[in-house]
Amino acid sequence: MAFPRQRLRRLRLQEPLRRMVRETRLSPADFIAPLFVTIGKDRREEIPSMPGQRRLSVDLLVKEAGELKMLGVPAVILFGIPDRKDERGTSGFDPKGIVQRAVRELKDKVPDLLVVTDVCIDEYTTHGHCGIVKDGRILNDETLDCLRAMALTHAQAGADMVAPSDMMDGRVGAIRDELDQQGFPDLPIMAYSAKFASCFYAPFRDAADSSPKFGDRLSYQMDPANAREALREIDADLEEGADIIMVKPALPFLDIIAAARRRTTVPIAAYQVSGEYSMIRAAGRAGWLDEERAMMESLLSIKRAGADLILTYFAKDAARRLG
Repeated sequence: MAFPRQRLRRLRLQEPLRRMVRETRLSPADFIAPLFVTIGKDRREEIPSMPGQRRLSVDLLVKEAGELKMLGVPAVILFGIPDRKDERGTSGFDPKGIVQRAVRELKDKVPDLLVVTDVCIDEYTTHGHCGIVKDGRILNDETLDCLRAMALTHAQAGADMVAPSDMMDGRVGAIRDELDQQGFPDLPIMAYSAKFASCFYAPFRDAADSSPKFGDRLSYQMDPANAREALREIDADLEEGADIIMVKPALPFLDIIAAARRRTTVPIAAYQVSGEYSMIRAAGRAGWLDEERAMMESLLSIKRAGADLILTYFAKDAARRLG
């Protein structure tokens, strides 16, 4: 039998040719960098479970954001570490709250940077849940009032996009109605649409001090076993007015990203969450794998699966590598 005429290695033998026929490409413009903002001044707190990540006061956050912008990263998403908490998370929708102050400073000092805000009350509540709690139950509809207020104060502070992550039913529609009625019809919503109940969030909860003080989040975040339900969640958020949908976490749910890409033409974001980041960091520092190659390969896989935007704690390092 004659040897096949197709030799696929022909296009792999030389680096310039490999680059020319490459199907998926990463760019710093693909990234959204998550940042933790805390009270005080000149304050930088290392996060032990997320090596290389820090809680930053607003002044240092502005500096970090400027460096990201210089590297070609077009956007950041903010998570607040408040100075007070209560049962309803009211500091999260205080017009003078930590995220609102950070937004105003960023838009003043780094005006060309896109500022996205996370809309969820868990970081601001004493119980650590993403919704109002009564008799041990998470109340869906009552929580929507908090989310509407939070999104509005973010918009008034100058946020370029809001991103509800709570997984309450109807929250995208509630926020869209509030923004439209209050004079922000052009402010886009990036919805955490398929957000799974995942153990990979643990380092983030350490960083934001947002672990539930009782129970778990299985009654509102998605069962990792359910793919069809994820598509229903995406459809619901689009019907309610979401402009971008998100899958979270990213690497354990590449199949959901790919299925969403086949289903819709809207932009898709994927969140490479804290546990994904910390695993790669830890293995790299232990010498078990090449950390830089693992970082780039993981980001490439998310893009290849169909994500247009990648929220990643590797944004700065990857942008330097791509630059």
